[in-house]
Amino acid sequence: MDIRGISTFQTIVRTGSFQKAAQELQYAQSTITKQIQNLEDSLGVKLLERGKKLRLTQAGELFIAKSDRLLRDYYELQQTMTDLNDGEKGAVNVGIMEPAASYRIPALLKRFADAYPNVDIHLRIHNSHMFNQLVSDGSVDFAICATPDSGLGTTFEPLYVEDIVLLLPAAHPLAKQHRIRLADLRGEQILLTNATCPFRRKLETALHERGGTPYRKIEIGNMAALKYYVHVEYGIAAVPRITVTPPPEGTIVRAIEDLDAGLTTGLLMKKDTRLLSAAARKLSAFLAEELGRLSERAEAPAIAEASPA
Repeated sequence: MDIRGISTFQTIVRTGSFQKAAQELQYAQSTITKQIQNLEDSLGVKLLERGKKLRLTQAGELFIAKSDRLLRDYYELQQTMTDLNDGEKGAVNVGIMEPAASYRIPALLKRFADAYPNVDIHLRIHNSHMFNQLVSDGSVDFAICATPDSGLGTTFEPLYVEDIVLLLPAAHPLAKQHRIRLADLRGEQILLTNATCPFRRKLETALHERGGTPYRKIEIGNMAALKYYVHVEYGIAAVPRITVTPPPEGTIVRAIEDLDAGLTTGLLMKKDTRLLSAAARKLSAFLAEELGRLSERAEAPAIAEASPA
């Protein structure tokens, strides 16, 4: 069944003649006649009785009553397909690790949602190890996470570095030191997230390599909760700077001088981006651009200091 034939049929019924319909549609009258013949042949019924005055058959009466909805549904479907192709509509499954999920992504997703209200975004918050598998098997379209351990058919684009600092109770002896090294943490009660957390893995590796052992580990599991346990003097914690800016009352923040640059965070996705929907490509490009600016802002002071006066 040809959509143009249905539209032409409606125009003939509305104008009352083939000739007037041809004039309005700017078709030759023979084209109009052929479209109606093809429509009737595809339906297997006669829709119009030709004569001095056109008359709808019983089938024609039924068809004209249904054709409006048919055309409306068709054009809505056509627009939906166009929107999907342009990234204006669709569903995107995004993986985000902490602290980006709570501190960096909300405002960015709000901006994207305001610009593309018909794109449905579904968030999954996990660790980087989990996202490597979820991206690989297609459970999420892409993820914002730390550098994965292996490829698994994925690609990783570094975007920014999440700075790590030491959070201490204000009354802690180390709070009096303005320069703290990993060896100073030997024997301390250190609050840690779960074993798969990349921030914990980075800290513990550095402690073992640079004389910070032995220490007493207390696993809290939830990164957002660490600062509250430090606040009640239950221990000390190495945390992303963004999560303690400003630090809770009664606590202070110190840099750890020999802890290498913070945790690299970036965009993890499949190597073949053609497998992504247009909406997923649009959202991933938007987040990559916005988060990439964090690295540019972090480098700006160093560039300024290096410039001649």
